[in-house]
Amino acid sequence: MLRLSDAGPGRPRPDASSPSPPSAPAFPLARLLEAPADYDGVFRVVRGAVRRVLGIERPGLGLGLSNLPPQLGAYWQVTGNLIVLNEGLVETMRANARSPLELNSFLYVILAHEYLHALGYLDERSVREVTARVTRSAFGAEHPATRMAEGDLWRLYPFLAYAPTGDGQRLRVVPRFDLASTERYIR
Repeated sequence: MLRLSDAGPGRPRPDASSPSPPSAPAFPLARLLEAPADYDGVFRVVRGAVRRVLGIERPGLGLGLSNLPPQLGAYWQVTGNLIVLNEGLVETMRANARSPLELNSFLYVILAHEYLHALGYLDERSVREVTARVTRSAFGAEHPATRMAEGDLWRLYPFLAYAPTGDGQRLRVVPRFDLASTERYIR
């Protein structure tokens, strides 16, 4: 579950004596974040990055959108197969994002965080660290998704605190999600 209270202190400062990080490794799916994409397109990047960096994956997840409080980015219920995104946050970011890359990077970070929960990373602190490690390994240090994963979304985007609020009573399942793992038997 990605919550405001779980946010870390922000991006760590590099030590001046340490060597600069290597340039971004070649990761062809990363280009998918540069153009407008649907949830399934962003999730393909998440799945590919996690598989590439950690060597694990989980097929058959679903996605729902719900009216959640603004301090709650998303959640995945332990043993469940549905990631639930805060629709108000997504729409607020969509209205304020300066580019498709910024919006897709935001979605990537939240989906990656919840996907890692679904893969068994249950501790919030460790899932934040693994999300940042996977993202940095896949995209490099200067990619917007890396800055978001290593930072605090609500500090980077203070307007998110003013997203519409809700109580989670409304849930809309997103059709055609995680198609890469279901395309052979669900059409």
